Amino acid sequence: MTRPVKLALATTLLASLSFLPGCSEAAPPSRPGVLKTLEAQGLTIVGGFQSAPDVQAFAGAAGGRPVAVYVLKDGSAIVGTRVGANGAAIDEAQLSKLVTGPMGAKAWSDLAQAAWIQDGKPDAPKILYVFTDANCPYCHQFWEAARPWVNSGKVQLRHVMVGVIRADSPAKAAAIMTAKDPSAALLQNELNQTRGGIPALASIPPGVAKKLQANQALMESLGFSGTPGIVGKQPNGELQKVNGMPSAGALEALLGPR
Repeated sequence: MTRPVKLALATTLLASLSFLPGCSEAAPPSRPGVLKTLEAQGLTIVGGFQSAPDVQAFAGAAGGRPVAVYVLKDGSAIVGTRVGANGAAIDEAQLSKLVTGPMGAKAWSDLAQAAWIQDGKPDAPKILYVFTDANCPYCHQFWEAARPWVNSGKVQLRHVMVGVIRADSPAKAAAIMTAKDPSAALLQNELNQTRGGIPALASIPPGVAKKLQANQALMESLGFSGTPGIVGKQPNGELQKVNGMPSAGALEALLGPR
């Protein structure tokens, strides 16, 4: 026999998780059966942590975001944020320790291993990864806006090339990536942006096509739906992500003081 598992969504974070029936088979006390149901719906459980009495609390991730799961005595689960009387999130530190920090470290490592083009001095104290399409006007706007920081040696941009804007975007990205000096080819594309940018390759080498596919998969896994997708690291180690061209105020917050 099966019985429905009661699942209360306390935030919209997991609104996309559909409700599935759970199994009535007994689960070990340390591993409530409802967790298996949630995992089948796309939630990743990272580990448990101490919470309120008579509640088993677990840290997880969904859609690249940390989320808490509170399993009640009857086996049902509440997924969302536990807040105190003052409205502040109670378990934020636990989620940061178990989920946000490790997820950010892995994402930063994945970015470092991606196929990217250097834009700026190699010893710049601040690094930003930018998912860039050679045809993207907003990528070009960000490239221009970042020049004071890049040219002064304060920031190095690492352009993770993707091809999503137009049909010839992958071939233009390939032209930059396969150039004798990719950084110079990127510069050529930006300086000639109003005249069509760099000429597209007639044929994309299979190895480069594979790198472009991996770059796009990484972009999507980090929650970006378009370009530019900008990723930096805050002083506390957490990632700072901006989707699209930052506003004037956000630009300095992202790049630092001029």
